[in-house]
Amino acid sequence: MTASNATAAAPRQGAPELDLAFRIETTEGEPLPASLAGLLREAGPLGDAARAEQHWHDRLVGWLAQLAPELPADLRAAAYSLGLLLTDDASIASLNSTWRHRNEPTDVLSFSARESDLEDAPPLPLPPGLFEQAGLLEEDEDMKSDDLEGDDIEGDDKEGNRDDEPFLDGEPGVGGETDDEPLELGDIVISLETAARQAETGGTDLEAELLFLASHGLLHLLGWDHPDEPSLTAMLARQEALICGR
Repeated sequence: MTASNATAAAPRQGAPELDLAFRIETTEGEPLPASLAGLLREAGPLGDAARAEQHWHDRLVGWLAQLAPELPADLRAAAYSLGLLLTDDASIASLNSTWRHRNEPTDVLSFSARESDLEDAPPLPLPPGLFEQAGLLEEDEDMKSDDLEGDDIEGDDKEGNRDDEPFLDGEPGVGGETDDEPLELGDIVISLETAARQAETGGTDLEAELLFLASHGLLHLLGWDHPDEPSLTAMLARQEALICGR
């Protein structure tokens, strides 16, 4: 990944409201292993339990404001809701195994709440309340830290829904929002350990790598995809612009 300004950007005037469900824990709802305390410090304000939620909130609000003119009508809203989980390799490997049948850690998983054709998938092994609705898994395996240079990555999509929580209006993937409710986008899960390895390989810092992965996950939740090299290049370029505040 190319070096990017990781300073938190102030929300733009007219930016949407955001209901952010942020956690730093395992997918079982337990505290992360003590061995990861050093990585949390390396992540700066994005990994500080006392400050991280506000920093992530401001970043995501800024990105949503930047993207607003590009979004289709059904994704334009005055308020959004999404979840962000920073977790460990063991937790994300469990998700990767469940959803992609790959028993290994990866960097980021995105679960979109905007799909309507989700059937017959296993429930997500996450604590109640993290994922409020069914989702489409859009994951980019082992994204290298220099992906903004246009290098190839492998990807594989898997659709699925939860059976243990009701949809807001009884229909899979339909948010059931009213004018008073935020638009539910879905959830992003990031492994701190994999992000740290990729940051070291790419010669950047963990804070910048986390922003790179989160921006990629957000674009997936908003409908971006990369089935071929040109679309991947465009998506990575849009990530870089988001992180730099453009």
